[in-house]
Amino acid sequence: MSAITIVSFFLFMGLVAIISYFYTRKEKLDTEEGYYLAGKSLSAWVIAGTLILTNLSTEQLIGLSAEGYEFSISSMAFEVIAAIALIIVAIFFLPRYLKGNIVTVPDFLSDRYDEQTKQIVTFLFLFGYVLNLMPPVLYTGSLALNGIFDIENILGVDRFSALMILSIFIGAIGAVYAIFGGLKAVAISDTVNAIGLLIGGLLIPILGLSFLGDGSMLDGFATIVNETPEKLNAVGSSSEPVPFSTLFTGLVLIGLSYWGTNQLIIQRTIAAKSLKEGQKGVLIAAAFKLLTPIIIILPGIIAFNIFGDDLIPEDAYPELVAYVLPEPLLGFFAAVLAGAILSTFNSALNSSVTLFMLNVYKPYINPQASQKMMVQRGKIFGIVLAIIAIFIAPMIDLVSTSFFEYLMTINGLYNVPILTIFIIGYLTKKVPAVAAKIGLAFFIVTYAITQFWWNTGISYIHTLGILFVLTTGLMLLIGKIRPRDKAYVLKVNNTVDITNWKYLYPVSLGIIIALVVIYIIFSKIGIAQQ
Repeated sequence: MSAITIVSFFLFMGLVAIISYFYTRKEKLDTEEGYYLAGKSLSAWVIAGTLILTNLSTEQLIGLSAEGYEFSISSMAFEVIAAIALIIVAIFFLPRYLKGNIVTVPDFLSDRYDEQTKQIVTFLFLFGYVLNLMPPVLYTGSLALNGIFDIENILGVDRFSALMILSIFIGAIGAVYAIFGGLKAVAISDTVNAIGLLIGGLLIPILGLSFLGDGSMLDGFATIVNETPEKLNAVGSSSEPVPFSTLFTGLVLIGLSYWGTNQLIIQRTIAAKSLKEGQKGVLIAAAFKLLTPIIIILPGIIAFNIFGDDLIPEDAYPELVAYVLPEPLLGFFAAVLAGAILSTFNSALNSSVTLFMLNVYKPYINPQASQKMMVQRGKIFGIVLAIIAIFIAPMIDLVSTSFFEYLMTINGLYNVPILTIFIIGYLTKKVPAVAAKIGLAFFIVTYAITQFWWNTGISYIHTLGILFVLTTGLMLLIGKIRPRDKAYVLKVNNTVDITNWKYLYPVSLGIIIALVVIYIIFSKIGIAQQ
């Protein structure tokens, strides 16, 4: 590793920090709205940037590239289905969130059902963020940076120690953004890093294809088409991690739960200066998601064609990066990766603090807390969470499993169940609070049994779809037998303009058409002929 790699790494990270400080130095961070919702001032491009970077991190870069290396491009369904989910968010969810002037996603549940339902969902979110999001992000980020900088050999330590050192480094920087800068600092840094990720992320497949084609990208792609056409088939079989049929069952639900009811994501959209800006930002992010198979999964397929099948799948992306990038660009790309890691980590940390302080600390621990005290106590809680995540992250290396599929399986314990009670809550008026609690319990317990004790042989994605239908039916039945005394009416309490963007529907239709075209291209009808 040369000095120029190290210098370029710290230069880009320093640039992001300076830009973030410049745009947030005058922010009022001693109020709840200023700290947790960026003063409701985010514009479309900032919303798009922070959505993309909050979502896209090394667990996707490492995990989905590994699935491209081991299987095919069919796992792109996880990414491109997000475009459909984001369209639904822009049209259906976001207007309702802004009309209700919510600060945390569970706020709606206390009004629609009751306070207990709100608290149950709050703790489900905290469980997911603290145990199944922040540690994996630090772990995969440490793996990627260790592969680029070779910390083990530089410091003369074993793999576990190297991962611990990198987890501390990344976690400490992420905590500074999230804890001391609030949501605005997180969003601005995400936007700058999104530009870097777009440039750097596209650079890896471009250079990889050029290497395969002896200087020609087109010849390199032709090599993949000729040598491994089966890897370019997005229509996954039942033996692959993401069968094509799952697009019509649980996969849409996974995408919609993540983009539509996840505090981590929604906190960025409800901080919009208007509904129009929020919708534009969401649809920009949706269009970007159509590019992610090229940035995320294609590198794994390129790595297979360069290195053969001798690699550990999770090492495919770091190995390719180190192999194709020239030294001057290696530091820049490492900084971009670090930015993607930091984005997801500090976003999860910021959202966890928001949920705990507003839904647990203030109502139950200290109802008299001033806004200034809420921010101060929130910073302390954030530091504690960061330390816990840093400690857990290297431990993941001791677990032997398909990493990305494991993450998605665990996420199913809480994301689609929460989505289910949200949809019923918005689309019905008489289903009572008890139905939401029974529905959550039935969904979570049944899903856990099918995934961890009783192997049904059915994909966990199909299982989520089946349980969604069963839970919906159960909640509607309870609503019929024991309806609410008074029909629910959505309260309108908006503080921003809630006029729809005039191009909302034409742009949405264009994104859907583009998605269909992508699937036709990456199929046996297109370039995946065997």
